[in-house]
Amino acid sequence: MKTFVFALFIGLISTAGNAQTIIGSWQLIKETTCLESEVATDDDETEDLVADMKSRSGPDARVLRFGAKNEGDESIRILTRKKSAGKQSFLYKFDGTTLYILDKKSQVIADTYTVDSLTADALILSHAQRACETKVFARIK
Repeated sequence: MKTFVFALFIGLISTAGNAQTIIGSWQLIKETTCLESEVATDDDETEDLVADMKSRSGPDARVLRFGAKNEGDESIRILTRKKSAGKQSFLYKFDGTTLYILDKKSQVIADTYTVDSLTADALILSHAQRACETKVFARIK
C-alpha cells in the first residue's frame, strides 16, 4: 500500500513539473484580425488596401507581463528608450484553458481569451467572442 501511495505521489509531482505556466513576460509577435478572414483578397487592389491597413497599425512591440499574484501589465517597447512606454496594469485569472482579464477596481471580467496553445516559449490566444482574432506571443526574459 505504501508503495502505491508513493508511486502516485511521484506521478503527481512529475505531471506538475511538466505543466506550463503563463507567469512571465510575453512579447506579441503576430496578430490576426477578423478583417483578414472576412475580406476576400482576390484582386490586387483589395490586397494592397489590406496590406496598407496592416502597416498603419500601431507598433507590434507590445509586451505582456503576468505576475504570480494575478497581476499583470501591458507595455510598449520603444527602441530609443530604456523604459517601456504606455504601461497599463490589469488583473487576470487563468484556469488552464481560459484567460480572463479583470477590471482593476471592480474585478469584473473585462475580456476573455481562449488559450489555444501554451508551451515553454509560445502562447497563442484567441478572443472568446471573435475566434478569428488571434494573438501569438513569445516568452522573453
